[in-house]
Amino acid sequence: MFDTKVALVVRDDLESWQRLNVVAFLATGVVSAAPEVLGEPYVDAAGRRYERIAGQPMLIFAGTLADLQRTHRKGLEREVTVVPYVEAMFSTGNDDANRAVFQQEDAEAMNLVGIALRGPKKAIDKVIKGLALHP
Repeated sequence: MFDTKVALVVRDDLESWQRLNVVAFLATGVVSAAPEVLGEPYVDAAGRRYERIAGQPMLIFAGTLADLQRTHRKGLEREVTVVPYVEAMFSTGNDDANRAVFQQEDAEAMNLVGIALRGPKKAIDKVIKGLALHP
């Protein structure tokens, strides 16, 4: 059992490839903020070593832009780890450009396409209350 919870929320009007892309980027943000999320390396029956993956489940939810903006606000209020991804980042080609377009967003009304959250279970449950698991 884990005392923390990880929730990834993606906007429900994205193309499939966009949803998968956003989830992948958000997961890396969670691991960057909390490297302890990673489990131990894997070793197969032949003794080959493989890299670590998250040792804790990451639940994926879907919602509207308004849902994501509300989740963002609640995450900040509850002081949990918040990893946002905005729509303008789809049009960039590198991390520097991502940060530049992100900084131009209205901080109180970001055009979010995804958000990751990590924190104490009870706090995350309150932040994501009302969201449905991704179908």
